Amino acid sequence: MEFRGPLVRGIFLRRLNMFTVLVEIDGVPRTCHLPNPGRLEELLVPGAKVFLLERGEGKRRTGYDLAAVSHRGGLVSVDSRLPNRLVGEALADGRLPPFRRCQVVRGEVPYGRSRFDFLLQCGGKPCLLEVKSCTLVRDGMALFPDAVTERGKRHCLELARARREGYRAAVLFVVQRTDASIFSPNDATDPAFGEALRWAAGRGVEILAYRCLVTESEVRLGGRVAVDLERKSLYII
Repeated sequence: MEFRGPLVRGIFLRRLNMFTVLVEIDGVPRTCHLPNPGRLEELLVPGAKVFLLERGEGKRRTGYDLAAVSHRGGLVSVDSRLPNRLVGEALADGRLPPFRRCQVVRGEVPYGRSRFDFLLQCGGKPCLLEVKSCTLVRDGMALFPDAVTERGKRHCLELARARREGYRAAVLFVVQRTDASIFSPNDATDPAFGEALRWAAGRGVEILAYRCLVTESEVRLGGRVAVDLERKSLYII
């Protein structure tokens, strides 16, 4: 998926609040929108090279969206909205092997106390698919979440309920960088989420992970990442 316009280079200065950062662009400090509520502490460090999309002022208070961060020689996409669009395109084009024979019925599907990203029809069986954005990687291990997520825990439990009621159910973690070879829940940050994810997997919920290829022009869904639910993460974020 191509970025919607050319990327503007900048230098990260500091985070102002959950969704606003201060970035130096051509020597001028500018407030920019950060489309990601995660901590991102290993990426958003003062002096980091960042890439932004100009959005125009209009009714917005900020004229730029922070799209990617340079980290250890590569780019990391930080827009938590993007994985949903990537997966939607891949589903439509038949490029996700686990769902190649599925049709998208609709998005933003209410079920229980939650909304899930996609309702699919797979061989006559309905399937609820939830997509999660993952940006944290340590020593080749992708970790989710980087902050406590009550919503993520609830999604796992309700997907297990859907599975019991005859649905196919899956969580797909989109790792928005190239340097992950394995995925595990981040127990050190949110042990309740890790417990819920393992509980759901034990009841038939599919746990999948894919890495991304990120350049200054596009983000593409890459290869599949192995999922290890046995390993306990010791990283403290």
